[in-house]
Amino acid sequence: MKLSDSSSDIHHTRSGKDKTRSSVRWFMVMWILLIALGVVGTYYYSNHLQQQMINQLQAHTQHQIDTLKTDYEKQLTTISSEVAALQEQVQSFNELLTFTKDNASNKTDNSNKLYTQLSEVKKQLDALQKKMDLLK
Repeated sequence: MKLSDSSSDIHHTRSGKDKTRSSVRWFMVMWILLIALGVVGTYYYSNHLQQQMINQLQAHTQHQIDTLKTDYEKQLTTISSEVAALQEQVQSFNELLTFTKDNASNKTDNSNKLYTQLSEVKKQLDALQKKMDLLK
């Protein structure tokens, strides 16, 4: 009977070691699996945050571009209306100058005043034209 007792103790001890080894293996496998899932989750979350930031930057940049475009169009419209007004003044001065030349006598020198005014208007028109060219 002693033989049977010793053989059952050996068998019992081996099965205990096997259970311990298998539980350690399962524990290690589970930890490795959890670590791998954490790494994969972190990777996907960082990609999600990166994409979200890129979308926000694109929206902000588009908003700024739209604002600049609107301001540019307003400035261009303002300068165009100023140029049109100055062109009307130049046309009116040209008509007046032509009339004055036709009716001028040797005693009057009104044409010099008109030429001076006309040259000032042309200078303003050229300055506005340069500003408009810069905006283009």
